[in-house]
Amino acid sequence: MTDDAYLVLLDGTAVTLGVPPAAVGDLACMETPAVRAWLDAQGVGASSAGLRLVPPEDTAAVPEGAERLPVPLSEEELSRVRHQAAPESVARLEDELLAYRTCADGREALLVRALAAGVPAHRVAQLTGEDLSTVRAIAV
Repeated sequence: MTDDAYLVLLDGTAVTLGVPPAAVGDLACMETPAVRAWLDAQGVGASSAGLRLVPPEDTAAVPEGAERLPVPLSEEELSRVRHQAAPESVARLEDELLAYRTCADGREALLVRALAAGVPAHRVAQLTGEDLSTVRAIAV
């Protein structure tokens, strides 16, 4: 396994590997001179049916003779690639986990604000589902 994601040009049966770059949204790497030159050398555009973006953990499955180019992806871009490559049931669960993370971000600050505003600890615990001892510990 490698740490790099790859742009690969696949044909026929291998096209199920990875995801089309367009499905992931804007990717900074697609505008780099190296990627532009590689696409030109392959004679394909960014929307070519055989062009796929393969996350690092799947690069071993790229067929031996396939044209490939390592591409730098940010953590956020790589997360989007993995999300698009996941089966639909897994992608739905990932969406739920992201929603949970969004709700959980700032959790402690919200509890502190509620307590500071005078919401009783037992009511904060009821409303949030947090353990009362956890809420009381934050209040100290």
